[in-house]
Amino acid sequence: MTTLGAMDAAQRESAIAALAGTAGEPELDVLVVGGGIVGAGVALDAVTRGLNTGLVEQRDLASGTSSRSSKLVHGGLRYLEMLDFGLVREALQERGLLVTKLAPHLVRPVPFLYPLTHPVWERGYVGSGLLLYDAMAAVGKHSGLGQMGLPRHRHLGKRAVQRIAPDFRSDAITGAIQYYDAQVDDARLVTTIARTAARHGAQIATRTQVIGFVREGERVVGVRAKDLESGVEFVIRARVVVNAAGVWTDDIQELVGGRGSLHVQASKGIHLVVPRDRIRSESGFIVRTEKSVLFVIPWGRHWIIGTTDTPWTYDKAHPAATRADIDYLLGHVNAILREPLDHEDVEGVYAGLRPLLTGQSDSTAKLSREHTVVTPVPGLVMIAGGKLTTYRVMAKDAVDAAVHSLKTTTDQAIQESITDKVRLLGAENFETRSNQRVLLARRSGLHVARIDHLLGRYGGLIDEVLDLIHHRRALALPLEGAEDYLAAEVVYAVTHEGAVHLDDVLVRRTRISMETFDRGVAAAPAAARLMAQELGWDAERVRAEVEHYLERVTAERASQQMVTDAAADEVRLQARDHLREEARPKGR
Repeated sequence: MTTLGAMDAAQRESAIAALAGTAGEPELDVLVVGGGIVGAGVALDAVTRGLNTGLVEQRDLASGTSSRSSKLVHGGLRYLEMLDFGLVREALQERGLLVTKLAPHLVRPVPFLYPLTHPVWERGYVGSGLLLYDAMAAVGKHSGLGQMGLPRHRHLGKRAVQRIAPDFRSDAITGAIQYYDAQVDDARLVTTIARTAARHGAQIATRTQVIGFVREGERVVGVRAKDLESGVEFVIRARVVVNAAGVWTDDIQELVGGRGSLHVQASKGIHLVVPRDRIRSESGFIVRTEKSVLFVIPWGRHWIIGTTDTPWTYDKAHPAATRADIDYLLGHVNAILREPLDHEDVEGVYAGLRPLLTGQSDSTAKLSREHTVVTPVPGLVMIAGGKLTTYRVMAKDAVDAAVHSLKTTTDQAIQESITDKVRLLGAENFETRSNQRVLLARRSGLHVARIDHLLGRYGGLIDEVLDLIHHRRALALPLEGAEDYLAAEVVYAVTHEGAVHLDDVLVRRTRISMETFDRGVAAAPAAARLMAQELGWDAERVRAEVEHYLERVTAERASQQMVTDAAADEVRLQARDHLREEARPKGR
């Protein structure tokens, strides 16, 4: 079977050799710094225009902001209320494109109830806004033959709300409006975009840190990098470097001598994960708070509740949720529930940082989610701001700026962006395999529910996962300690999705760390043993990986008992970080 865009340890070594120029590869046209949603999108946009492209990420794909979002692909209703029609229209167009064409296996509709508390004026006010929301989506140029890919909104009375959401307090509402947005596993989307870029020829190297820039006069002509797995330093030459480092933007600007006009403020948003049976409802909710909005989002056998929006000035790699943050969300969600939730109901907590362009507002909730692209010095493009939904537009704008810079050094004809036509890996054959779900279950010996789970994560690439199971029947068993996932998914994360460390698998390739009450502690040993077989780890390395993960969980739990950000940050940093450790020999 042909493996499309497979990323494994051998691919990583090959990519580093190519980036370093030791494999006889030509100089890069574009080097992307940052492996989040924007960086992966830039790599895909650049390589599909015919540019020789590389990407480096100091940790893991989506290890920062892009694995810790609300998991929504949406236009942003509150931006509509702020009269930011351009941003909403753009986001809705991108939503339609993802749902109907680019990634229907990953991005799917999700219903929300918008509760109404006033009998007349509010229904008209909110209803008109949602009418405009649907209209913008329906006329979008990427909405798919005039269809926006999602159902239209509908008005509901009080009784209808009670039927849909029995656990929603109806004493204070007059009804609701149900509308649709879309959701996605953000980390999986990033990994899939990166794999798609690799499939088209981009060199992707995780665990590779940029430690400086290479200059010829004023022009940036590459970077100095360090392979954090081996400790080897090397130079990557590129005609243009695109910085897509998100909340690390200011740090990268410092490496180039502080030259740059982008300044990013990190805003912390936390989310709670609770079991689906704690709230009886067929729909999610969206409720206003005094600062922003509260989402209660269906997430498989769970609910995601969020989010907060507060400034964060501490460690960017490990933002910590405090007990005050958790209490804030519980307090607001309990105001709308018949049966209140408490701390014992919380399975998982995760905190992420939004990279917001600084402005005149003191409140991060009011800073712009729009993005900006600048070229502070020749050969360096920087992009910051934006939101997950519009990653493709951000990537296009960044590569357009890179192309402008390239044209100053060559007369090479460079094509326009085509990423609105490039389906992500897994989109091909997704519909066919979905129709064949019962047949696939019979052939594989798996339950149909397992096939549905795999289709929702891998789409048409389910064939590759089932092929692993066909050759190694033990991989059809549920992962010990996290039975929602199969052992095959851990192996696939290593052999096809570039996982290098245990937390890559438990935190990002799967979401075990936030979907289990023990935060993945019971699953860690079994997952590490499966990874060891693929990566050649010895018993000591397995022990070290498990110990490192358990330290992470312990530190996160302790930080979530702290009241202030400063205290939570101090406790969270007591856990070791792969980035701060010395390079270790292979197998150790």
